[in-house]
Amino acid sequence: MKNFFSTKIGIILVGAVIGVVAIVLQKLGNPPNMGLCIACFERDIAGALGFHRAGVVQYIRPEITGILLGSFLISLFFKEFKPRSGSSSIIRFFLGFFAMIGALVFLGCPWRAFLRLAGGDLNALIGILGLILGIFIGTVFIRNGYNLGRSRPSQNKVAGWIMPVVMIALFLMLIFQFKPIIFSEKGPGAMYAPIFISLIAGLIIGGLAQRSRFCTMGSIRDIIIVKDFHLFSGVASFAISAFILNLIFGQFKAGFVSQSVAHDVHLWNFLGMVLSGLAFALAGGCPGRQLILSGEGDTDSVIFVFGMFTGAAFSHNFSMASSPKGIGTFGTYGTITGIIFCLIIGFTIIQKRKVRSLK
Repeated sequence: MKNFFSTKIGIILVGAVIGVVAIVLQKLGNPPNMGLCIACFERDIAGALGFHRAGVVQYIRPEITGILLGSFLISLFFKEFKPRSGSSSIIRFFLGFFAMIGALVFLGCPWRAFLRLAGGDLNALIGILGLILGIFIGTVFIRNGYNLGRSRPSQNKVAGWIMPVVMIALFLMLIFQFKPIIFSEKGPGAMYAPIFISLIAGLIIGGLAQRSRFCTMGSIRDIIIVKDFHLFSGVASFAISAFILNLIFGQFKAGFVSQSVAHDVHLWNFLGMVLSGLAFALAGGCPGRQLILSGEGDTDSVIFVFGMFTGAAFSHNFSMASSPKGIGTFGTYGTITGIIFCLIIGFTIIQKRKVRSLK
């Protein structure tokens, strides 16, 4: 049976649905221009679990649970749930770690970058340009033989079920207000849509994204490498639908200054997303795609997601994350270190493959 959501019309529809859902979640209580941000929401969860001490960004976001479980359930239904693993686990972990550092310097993942732009935040345009450059650098490595290795069926099938179980546990902690969990009393972490609406929204997005292979990083990579605009048509639809709904709700505010949970330090908005884009390209997917793959049983993506959670904790505990006041004290060091790390990984793997081919 043909997968409608993998067609051109299908992925455009998926992008539109994700854009509309994100803005509706924003209207129902999520932070402005942050109706749906994988990096920000994973950061909030890390804070709720006590992994960092930034009191304004601590909340268990049901959207993350819903997205992963939506992918898990739909992949089970279509027999695409395949517990698997590959290689280079520690590299994938640190790619996720540095991807999060870059995202929190910019203040958002690629999904939020487009949502910020759809809300009128022109700082997001600077970040998107950085994202494109980072992905472009990653494609140079890919064209020259960069590859972390193929995933193989996992010998222990239970490995693929770990993340769905973890997400269910997190949701139960939220519902029953598990005492050790920390919840923000002010700031973005104290702004959220109704719990079950957020969960259902996540389930819908997770299911649709799994069927369509929706990926912001992949859309830009495909344009650069093979001039294929299929995935990008979904991303464009996502941004346009969000823009239209922002206009309808009166939430559009164009400019660089006084934007919600954003700063206008252009150089680091740009370089933060250069780092994230490069890390996403080397890892094979943006944060949303990595979460979807985790739901399908891909433990390589799980390692990347864990790296992002750790990177979120590290960013806030060591003053690397930005705020509306500007970039964190050590955000420059984290960004530069991350870019150097990614470049070393890219060049090293290329050289190893060249040596092997000569043999």
